[in-house]
Amino acid sequence: MGLPSPGRHLIFSSMSDASDISRWLVEQGSDQPDMRRVFDGLIERLHGAGIPISRLTCGEMTLHPETLVVGYRWNKGEPMVRAEEIGHYVANTDGYLNNPFRLIYDGEDMIRRPLTPDAALDFPILDELREGGHTDYLALGMIYGNGQRAPIGLCVDRPGGFRDEEIALLRALVPALRLVAEIHANRRLSRELLNIYLGHDASRQVLEGHVRRGDAQDINAVIWFCDLRGFTSLSDRLPRDFLIHVLNDYFTAMGDAIHEMDGEILKFVGDAVMAIFRVGEEDDPATICEQALTAAELAMSGMRRLNRRREQDGKPALNFGLSLHIGEVTYGNIGAPSRLDFTVIGPAVNLAARLEKLAGDLGLNLITSADFAAASTDKRLQSIGKHPLKGITEPQAVYTLQTGSPAPNRADAGKDQTSAV
Repeated sequence: MGLPSPGRHLIFSSMSDASDISRWLVEQGSDQPDMRRVFDGLIERLHGAGIPISRLTCGEMTLHPETLVVGYRWNKGEPMVRAEEIGHYVANTDGYLNNPFRLIYDGEDMIRRPLTPDAALDFPILDELREGGHTDYLALGMIYGNGQRAPIGLCVDRPGGFRDEEIALLRALVPALRLVAEIHANRRLSRELLNIYLGHDASRQVLEGHVRRGDAQDINAVIWFCDLRGFTSLSDRLPRDFLIHVLNDYFTAMGDAIHEMDGEILKFVGDAVMAIFRVGEEDDPATICEQALTAAELAMSGMRRLNRRREQDGKPALNFGLSLHIGEVTYGNIGAPSRLDFTVIGPAVNLAARLEKLAGDLGLNLITSADFAAASTDKRLQSIGKHPLKGITEPQAVYTLQTGSPAPNRADAGKDQTSAV
């Protein structure tokens, strides 16, 4: 038998490279910390196989209230692949509608566009790629088990573009790359959904295996309770979409402040927010109290900004009350066998909830317990006397900020605020 022709030898070599890269993807790709590292390794191995990749992009749909696509991008000369989160707005932009990836999302398995000087190109991005020195463009579709499509785009910048055997190699890699990409997508999806619905710390504990009913621990924490005044009247009179809009604006002001100061939102109940600022074993309680108090001030500032916008639109101000207390709580899984809630319970939680109701009765935005005031070093906290609380045997000493935090339209606290949205 004679020696194989150079062309056949190159094809055999390419298929061997495809097998080696596929094996690396299957055996080590899922062990990488994220898809950025997978793509870094893939580019390195494609270059080792003699394919001069000059650009790589990938767009992966996700389930997230703010993010539609996680995009990965690398260009020749950059040290590593970059990842970016792209919001839902992109679905209606020219950048998406006039992009080759849209064809992959719509069902195509492969798109190739040689970027020769005389080629008539059908997408603006292709003109940009040609002007940037790339000579060929290839997009391949990865199809996940749930039917979701994730396109990957590749360019080379050498004269003549991709060779046929290189395209065959890249297509042969798709099954292994899809497997690894889907594993990482499912991991990210699990983290994102748990973070969104449970909060960061609770989701971490669930992922670490704390899932049994009654699996709980006693911790020290600052407990945050707040709610929107006049919500019952709002919910009775406002159309559903308007009511949701009001709630989302209010929850944004509260949630942004809590998260900025490293608090953990545990739940929304109607118009109420329950959150904690955990006091670790090595934490100074005064420091955690300062974080919570700063978050409260940020929330009040956020509500003032919101009410200024509402005033400009001819809408009434939104009123709210907020309480802070520090104490020991039981933190963990509580609920029915088939439906658990990762939350906190205990007398400290009950006291914080009662204090929040008292804030409304007093027409104040913010009050704290005596325990919180004692643990805090903030000298602006002043006593406003002792007050009876429902379900609490003894009247409780209550504090507020000296700067005052009177509710917007304090004289109207609790009155009907439904004349506008």
